[in-house]
Amino acid sequence: MSSRPEWFKSSYSGQNGECVEVRLGTDAIGVRDSKDPAGGVLAVDAAAWADFVAAVRRGEFPQV
Repeated sequence: MSSRPEWFKSSYSGQNGECVEVRLGTDAIGVRDSKDPAGGVLAVDAAAWADFVAAVRRGEFPQV
């Protein structure tokens, strides 16, 4: 097994290719465009990511 974290898409992602991929880490979470995996990566503090996910689960962001 690789010690490097794997990128994954949400199980809620559609088949249209318009998604982001996430790589979970201990200190930071990586987020990238699934259409451009060699492009830039947004690194988010793990605690801030947990707050974001909790807000999404609470329905604090409107669906578009």
